[in-house]
Amino acid sequence: MEIGIDSFASAMYGSNNLSSVDAMEQLIQRIELADQVGLDVFGIGEHHKKEFLDSATVVILSAAAARTKNIRLASAVSVLSAADPVRVYQSFATLDLISKGRAEIVVGRGSSIEAYPLFGFNLNDYDALFKEKLELFLQIRDNEFVTWSGKFRPDINNLPVYPRALQEKFPVWLGVGGTPESFVRAGSLGLPLMVAIIGGQTHRFRPLIDLYREAGKAAGYKPEELKVGVHSPGFVGTTTEKAIEEYYPGYAELWTKLGLERGWPPVTKAKFDGLIDDLGVLIVGGPERAAEKILRHSEALGGISRFTFQMDNAGLTHKQLMNSIEIIGTKLIPLIKKG
Repeated sequence: MEIGIDSFASAMYGSNNLSSVDAMEQLIQRIELADQVGLDVFGIGEHHKKEFLDSATVVILSAAAARTKNIRLASAVSVLSAADPVRVYQSFATLDLISKGRAEIVVGRGSSIEAYPLFGFNLNDYDALFKEKLELFLQIRDNEFVTWSGKFRPDINNLPVYPRALQEKFPVWLGVGGTPESFVRAGSLGLPLMVAIIGGQTHRFRPLIDLYREAGKAAGYKPEELKVGVHSPGFVGTTTEKAIEEYYPGYAELWTKLGLERGWPPVTKAKFDGLIDDLGVLIVGGPERAAEKILRHSEALGGISRFTFQMDNAGLTHKQLMNSIEIIGTKLIPLIKKG
């Protein structure tokens, strides 16, 4: 199993009083450390709001590519619906060249919808936009010369798209939330699946992942081609008690704020305790506790190929995040590999 981190390049600094310049430099430092201590992948999200600095995902990943050697660099996720698939492919193909074949993309419709009005798209076309643009993106990925027509973009008549990615089959993951149709779509296309599980109990996603695997099998794909990844909030500390002490205050503040925007109830300590128990979604603890829980989640979901932590938007300091990355690389990953 691959272990990594996803970041939204948080600018919610609270009492840290960081400038955007310093926050970006510290993010690149964290990616460098993740590379040095053996994490498998680092992903950068895409948002277009004040709280985050990740609107130009590929620019951040390219800066990281120049300062790393082994770690894979991915989006988490790219809002393909509100972008031009030609430009998205060109950007990631360029990243693939800069990183010498370490780039990946996770595409999705986006749970944050600010990109749609910003770039002039109608939310009523939410699913149709993604379906059409994913079709075009995959055609570009697989063909140097493209002939294509659709509803939301001008036609392309036997035109080449350059540059080409270094990797022969550039990795494209489909990012999903909880919509059954999205799981079926990923399986039917034979794309690896990245499931964002941010609340409740992780095992409840098993029926949806079964749908993915069944759709992939029906489309003729082999089981080993149907990879499943999980993205989830979490934090690994020196001990479970210390991890909870450091993580809970910022998590409660952030998710209570999000709840006001999305109609969720405020976070309470009792609710948080339920999320960090054996079946709850949050991986918060010492390395042994975190490793046990990741392996338990993998078994419950029928086996996962990748797990990525989202942990840098809960008010944690750069020092706390750096310490956690080092613990993940030096202690948690060896425990995962032991099984």
